[in-house]
Amino acid sequence: MIRSIHVHGSPVLRQQADEVPRDHADLPQLLADMYETMYASGGIGLAAPQVGVPLRLFVVDLSPYADEEPALLDMKKVFINPEIYDESDEEVLMNEGCLSIPGLTEDVYRPEKIRLRWLDENFEPHDAEFDGHASRVIQHEYDHLVGKIYTDHLSMLRRTLLRGRLSAIARGDYTAKYKTKQK
Repeated sequence: MIRSIHVHGSPVLRQQADEVPRDHADLPQLLADMYETMYASGGIGLAAPQVGVPLRLFVVDLSPYADEEPALLDMKKVFINPEIYDESDEEVLMNEGCLSIPGLTEDVYRPEKIRLRWLDENFEPHDAEFDGHASRVIQHEYDHLVGKIYTDHLSMLRRTLLRGRLSAIARGDYTAKYKTKQK
Protein backbone atom coordinates (compact mmCIF):
# COMPACT_ATOMS: atom_id res chain seq x y z
CA MET A 1 0.00 0.00 0.00
CA ILE A 2 1.32 3.42 -0.92
CA ARG A 3 1.37 5.66 2.13
CA SER A 4 1.37 9.43 2.29
CA ILE A 5 4.70 11.19 2.83
CA HIS A 6 4.62 13.61 5.77
CA VAL A 7 5.95 17.00 4.69
CA HIS A 8 7.92 19.69 6.50
CA GLY A 9 5.88 21.02 9.41
CA SER A 10 4.56 17.60 10.41
CA PRO A 11 5.51 16.99 14.09
CA VAL A 12 6.54 13.36 13.45
CA LEU A 13 9.51 14.62 11.43
CA ARG A 14 10.95 16.42 14.46
CA GLN A 15 10.59 13.74 17.12
CA GLN A 16 13.01 11.06 18.23
CA ALA A 17 11.90 7.71 16.79
CA ASP A 18 11.42 4.69 19.05
CA GLU A 19 13.35 1.42 18.81
CA VAL A 20 11.68 -1.26 16.68
CA PRO A 21 10.78 -4.20 18.94
CA ARG A 22 11.52 -7.73 17.72
CA ASP A 23 7.87 -8.64 18.10
CA HIS A 24 6.52 -5.79 15.96
CA ALA A 25 3.66 -7.67 14.32
CA ASP A 26 3.16 -5.35 11.35
CA LEU A 27 6.84 -5.04 10.39
CA PRO A 28 6.69 -7.06 7.13
CA GLN A 29 3.72 -5.00 5.90
CA LEU A 30 5.33 -1.73 7.00
CA LEU A 31 8.52 -2.59 5.08
CA ALA A 32 6.55 -3.56 1.97
CA ASP A 33 4.56 -0.33 2.20
CA MET A 34 7.71 1.74 2.66
CA TYR A 35 9.38 0.28 -0.42
CA GLU A 36 6.21 0.71 -2.47
CA THR A 37 5.83 4.31 -1.26
CA MET A 38 9.50 5.08 -1.91
CA TYR A 39 9.35 3.75 -5.48
CA ALA A 40 6.03 5.49 -6.22
CA SER A 41 7.51 8.76 -4.96
CA GLY A 42 10.72 8.49 -6.98
CA GLY A 43 12.91 8.19 -3.88
CA ILE A 44 16.00 6.13 -3.12
CA GLY A 45 15.56 6.14 0.65
CA LEU A 46 12.66 6.45 3.06
CA ALA A 47 12.51 6.59 6.85
CA ALA A 48 9.52 5.37 8.85
CA PRO A 49 8.83 8.83 10.36
CA GLN A 50 8.32 10.13 6.81
CA VAL A 51 5.24 7.88 6.55
CA GLY A 52 4.06 8.87 10.02
CA VAL A 53 5.52 5.92 11.92
CA PRO A 54 7.94 7.08 14.64
CA LEU A 55 10.18 3.99 14.57
CA ARG A 56 13.96 3.69 14.09
CA LEU A 57 13.79 2.16 10.65
CA PHE A 58 14.58 3.13 7.07
CA VAL A 59 14.87 1.49 3.67
CA VAL A 60 17.15 2.32 0.75
CA ASP A 61 17.56 1.16 -2.83
CA LEU A 62 20.60 2.77 -4.41
CA SER A 63 20.68 0.62 -7.54
CA PRO A 64 19.85 3.71 -9.71
CA TYR A 65 23.41 4.91 -8.92
CA ALA A 66 25.07 1.63 -9.95
CA ASP A 67 26.30 3.16 -13.23
CA GLU A 68 28.38 5.65 -11.21
CA GLU A 69 29.22 3.28 -8.33
CA PRO A 70 28.92 -0.41 -9.36
CA ALA A 71 28.93 -1.54 -5.70
CA LEU A 72 25.49 0.04 -5.33
CA LEU A 73 23.84 -2.49 -7.63
CA ASP A 74 23.05 -4.68 -4.60
CA MET A 75 22.41 -1.79 -2.19
CA LYS A 76 18.75 -2.50 -1.45
CA LYS A 77 18.61 -2.74 2.34
CA VAL A 78 16.49 -2.43 5.43
CA PHE A 79 18.07 -0.67 8.43
CA ILE A 80 16.41 -1.35 11.79
CA ASN A 81 17.57 0.40 14.98
CA PRO A 82 20.71 1.75 13.25
CA GLU A 83 23.53 3.47 15.07
CA ILE A 84 26.20 5.58 13.38
CA TYR A 85 29.15 5.12 15.71
CA ASP A 86 32.04 6.54 13.70
CA GLU A 87 32.52 9.02 10.89
CA SER A 88 35.41 10.43 8.94
CA ASP A 89 36.76 13.91 9.56
CA GLU A 90 36.70 14.57 5.82
CA GLU A 91 33.42 16.04 4.65
CA VAL A 92 32.05 16.21 1.13
CA LEU A 93 29.53 18.58 -0.42
CA MET A 94 26.62 17.09 -2.34
CA ASN A 95 23.22 18.29 -3.39
CA GLU A 96 20.35 16.76 -1.39
CA GLY A 97 16.61 16.74 -1.67
CA CYS A 98 13.97 15.08 0.46
CA LEU A 99 10.54 13.65 -0.22
CA SER A 100 9.36 15.49 2.91
CA ILE A 101 10.50 18.84 1.48
CA PRO A 102 9.06 18.79 -2.06
CA GLY A 103 10.70 20.99 -4.66
CA LEU A 104 13.72 22.06 -2.61
CA THR A 105 17.33 20.91 -2.92
CA GLU A 106 20.45 22.29 -1.26
CA ASP A 107 24.17 21.55 -1.11
CA VAL A 108 25.01 19.87 2.20
CA TYR A 109 28.34 18.91 3.78
CA ARG A 110 28.42 15.47 5.41
CA PRO A 111 31.18 13.09 6.49
CA GLU A 112 32.63 11.13 3.55
CA LYS A 113 32.58 7.80 5.44
CA ILE A 114 30.56 6.37 8.30
CA ARG A 115 30.48 3.15 10.32
CA LEU A 116 27.05 1.82 11.13
CA ARG A 117 25.56 -0.98 13.24
CA TRP A 118 22.02 -2.11 12.41
CA LEU A 119 19.61 -5.02 12.24
CA ASP A 120 18.14 -6.25 8.97
CA GLU A 121 14.52 -7.30 8.40
CA ASN A 122 15.24 -10.66 10.07
CA PHE A 123 16.82 -8.89 13.07
CA GLU A 124 20.26 -10.18 12.07
CA PRO A 125 23.01 -7.79 13.22
CA HIS A 126 25.32 -6.02 10.75
CA ASP A 127 28.26 -3.65 11.04
CA ALA A 128 29.80 -1.96 8.01
CA GLU A 129 31.56 1.09 6.67
CA PHE A 130 29.86 3.13 3.95
CA ASP A 131 31.14 5.88 1.68
CA GLY A 132 30.00 7.72 -1.44
CA HIS A 133 26.27 7.77 -2.21
CA ALA A 134 25.57 5.02 0.32
CA SER A 135 27.08 7.07 3.13
CA ARG A 136 25.15 10.17 2.03
CA VAL A 137 21.76 8.48 1.80
CA ILE A 138 22.21 6.54 5.04
CA GLN A 139 23.12 9.74 6.92
CA HIS A 140 20.15 11.55 5.40
CA GLU A 141 17.69 8.82 6.38
CA TYR A 142 19.30 8.37 9.80
CA ASP A 143 18.68 12.07 10.47
CA HIS A 144 14.93 11.42 10.17
CA LEU A 145 15.18 8.97 13.08
CA VAL A 146 16.61 11.64 15.38
CA GLY A 147 14.23 14.44 14.38
CA LYS A 148 16.46 16.21 11.87
CA ILE A 149 16.07 17.18 8.23
CA TYR A 150 18.86 17.98 5.80
CA THR A 151 18.32 21.73 6.02
CA ASP A 152 19.47 21.54 9.66
CA HIS A 153 22.99 21.01 8.28
CA LEU A 154 22.97 24.31 6.40
CA SER A 155 24.50 27.53 7.66
CA MET A 156 22.31 29.80 9.78
CA LEU A 157 22.30 32.34 6.95
CA ARG A 158 21.14 29.76 4.39
CA ARG A 159 18.42 28.46 6.73
CA THR A 160 17.23 32.04 7.26
CA LEU A 161 17.05 32.56 3.50
CA LEU A 162 15.00 29.34 3.13
CA ARG A 163 12.61 30.08 6.00
CA GLY A 164 9.92 31.45 3.68
CA ARG A 165 10.02 28.47 1.33
CA LEU A 166 9.95 26.02 4.24
CA SER A 167 7.03 27.88 5.82
CA ALA A 168 5.18 27.71 2.51
CA ILE A 169 5.68 23.94 2.39
CA ALA A 170 4.41 23.62 5.97
CA ARG A 171 1.29 25.62 4.94
CA GLY A 172 0.67 23.31 1.98
CA ASP A 173 1.98 25.64 -0.71
CA TYR A 174 3.97 23.11 -2.78
CA THR A 175 3.57 20.66 -5.63
CA ALA A 176 4.43 16.97 -5.38
CA LYS A 177 3.79 14.10 -7.77
CA TYR A 178 3.15 11.72 -4.87
CA LYS A 179 0.76 11.43 -1.93
CA THR A 180 1.62 13.81 0.89
CA LYS A 181 0.26 14.61 4.30
CA GLN A 182 0.61 17.65 6.50
CA LYS A 183 0.46 17.55 10.27
